[in-house]
Amino acid sequence: MKEKIGERINNLQKEVVSLGLDAAVIKDRENLIYFVGVEDLECGSLIVPAKGEAVLFCLWLDANHVREVSGIKNVIPYMFPKENISKKTAEYIAQMGINEPKVGFTRYFIDLQDFLWLHRLVPKIHVKDIGGVCYKLRSVKDQEEIDYIRKAAGFLQYGMKAAVDALKPNVKETDILAEADYAMRKAGSEGATFKMQVLRHDRQMLVHPYAGNYIIENNQPVVVHLGSSYKGYTAKMCRTIFLGNVDKETVKIYNILIKAQEIAVNNLVPGVKTSEIYDAVYRYIDDQGYGKTFIDYIGYGVGIRQSEFYPIIGKNLDHIIEENMVVDVLLPTLYKPKVGGPRITDTILVKKNSCEYLTSFDRNPIVKNF
Repeated sequence: MKEKIGERINNLQKEVVSLGLDAAVIKDRENLIYFVGVEDLECGSLIVPAKGEAVLFCLWLDANHVREVSGIKNVIPYMFPKENISKKTAEYIAQMGINEPKVGFTRYFIDLQDFLWLHRLVPKIHVKDIGGVCYKLRSVKDQEEIDYIRKAAGFLQYGMKAAVDALKPNVKETDILAEADYAMRKAGSEGATFKMQVLRHDRQMLVHPYAGNYIIENNQPVVVHLGSSYKGYTAKMCRTIFLGNVDKETVKIYNILIKAQEIAVNNLVPGVKTSEIYDAVYRYIDDQGYGKTFIDYIGYGVGIRQSEFYPIIGKNLDHIIEENMVVDVLLPTLYKPKVGGPRITDTILVKKNSCEYLTSFDRNPIVKNF
């Protein structure tokens, strides 16, 4: 692990130099897992300078553990609440002695306290978003990462089976999800990294819905989208279950999505642009008469985060697929009012000459009659 962490930090340092930055600051949990190798590190800050060794600030109780696991030499503990991570980070950047330092931060993961301390101690700082850089560095998985994702993926079949078994009319979405989550937890999952979905039909064309206190009725499709994790790495899977007599066009749409997923996986080979995968899928969807109801993104990288932003499989994107990338396919439904909504998603490992479904559950329409 220590050698691996050193290599990851070195790769980030090369990007810092390439971007003309003086340093990168990593504070978010997912990138700390990747660049430090500790999945239970909170309130930490990894600073990677353009020259010299990285330094990690963490709570004093975690310091010995972090040194042992990561191999990072410069682990500096701090005492909370007398000290805080935002001030320690800003102080370090100020002490670099650069008048107008250029520093990269991962997007979404700098809070108000970070900003206030930087503004106070480093008023001439220039910041740059390195979120995309980090996602790209994380996109090709090593064997240990693949093993962790495969382990997480294995838990999903227990959750999906529990959801299918429990699904019936006149129960709440959250009741079904509780059964699924319990089954996955018993199997060994450390929990989902996103808000999971059990969705009755009228909620399936929302962008980011999740299971709520909504009653499921008979004669409708129900989307079940589950996530699990292991050692900080995640997997996800989505299926659609049909209760009773469902509109024939809705069933047709699900079968079209099954075929579209097969087309995507068949085109998911090292060296291909993700736009080429999307185009192959779109041509099929359009030939079926649903081109105008199809969205622009159909898959994302999967790793520490359930939807990593490299690679993205989508329209006009030149992200390049490489061996040992892990992605989810097929994300969207067909957005046709009243009949659209079914979804199917699997976690896929890209191999040299083929792909492997890491998630395993029947992909055909599942019908339950009451």
